Amino acid sequence: MSNSGGPGPWGTPGGNSGGSGGGRRPGGGGPWGPGGPLGGRPGGQGPGPLPDLDALIARLQSYIRSFLGGGGPRTRFTGGRGLALIGLAVVALWLASGIYRVEPDEQGVVLRFGAFNRTTLPGLNYHLPWPIERALTPAVTRINRIEIGYRSLAAIQNDVRSENRRVVSEESLMLTGDENIIDINFAVFWKISDATAYLFNVRTPDVVVKAVAESSMREVIGRTPIQPALTELRGQIASDVQHQTQQVLDNYKAGVEITGVQLQGVNPPAEVVESFLDVQRANTDAERVRNEAEAYRNDIVPRARGDAARIVAEGQGAKQAAIAQATGQTQRFLSVLAAYQQAKDVTLRRMYIETMQDILTRSPALVVDDKLKGLVPFLQLNPPNAPAPRAGTAPTQPAPSQGASR
Repeated sequence: MSNSGGPGPWGTPGGNSGGSGGGRRPGGGGPWGPGGPLGGRPGGQGPGPLPDLDALIARLQSYIRSFLGGGGPRTRFTGGRGLALIGLAVVALWLASGIYRVEPDEQGVVLRFGAFNRTTLPGLNYHLPWPIERALTPAVTRINRIEIGYRSLAAIQNDVRSENRRVVSEESLMLTGDENIIDINFAVFWKISDATAYLFNVRTPDVVVKAVAESSMREVIGRTPIQPALTELRGQIASDVQHQTQQVLDNYKAGVEITGVQLQGVNPPAEVVESFLDVQRANTDAERVRNEAEAYRNDIVPRARGDAARIVAEGQGAKQAAIAQATGQTQRFLSVLAAYQQAKDVTLRRMYIETMQDILTRSPALVVDDKLKGLVPFLQLNPPNAPAPRAGTAPTQPAPSQGASR
């Protein structure tokens, strides 16, 4: 069986014969044959030398028109079959344009005619093609960084990456609570907490975060003295700025979460650094002298208080002793008086004996020989400065010395 007819897309004007499995005849047509759009050497021996580019494009267009239009190479592109195929291809491409991919750190937000419609999870998703719907994919887990007061400039020197900073003085110079100027460089770290609010409630979220953070820092520094701001209150300042910035952004419903505020540098202005260091040294000296004075006070005051307490205690003891002695003497006098009133003679004799005993124990003892006439010799038994014997004991009688007179 053989097919005959007009020239087909792969045949010659005589068509293809059906011998040997319906293959093409040697030297037949086809896109690379003599009758094909791309030409070739006669006899089907493969493609010949490449023709001119314009001629090649023209032959290819002619071949496509003949295929879609159902006619020969010279048929105009007006067939219904070609239009239908082109329409189907356009529709398929339009429908395929709705396929989009959401990365693991992103969240898909689908807009229908410009208004929010839904959110999608990471992976391959589909939305109605443009202009009906379109998808936005903001990164919701990425930590963003905003630098205030400086800008980092990355550079590569000798195959080593280094970072330099460019100071932005209009952002870094701030006024403290005690009316001093301070130079602060800090970085704000933030991420998207609500993709819908982030996309629709604020036009430029990064600019808003920067402005709010700078305003919060100026407010916190404006009520803080310069000395604590340079030393012990740096952590508290960063915490206050983070809290206040987050509060303002929540009021704006910006869909942004502040994850941290990091102070990169807190210094006095460069023009007054030396003067400020002099003041710092003077304050350090004053603090040292104050500490030494406190140490001296802590040493001398307790000792003075101890001496005062000792003197007061001694005075109290002397007072109690005098009172007790006076009370004892009064009691003794009253007891003697009571005894005297009961037995006057005995009491008088007793008082005389006690008085004589007291006098004799305090006076030197003299021995007088009553046989001597006209001369009163004496023997001093006790030296003038010798201690008096205790009451109730007899004085010691030493042996007579050779100096005794008779």
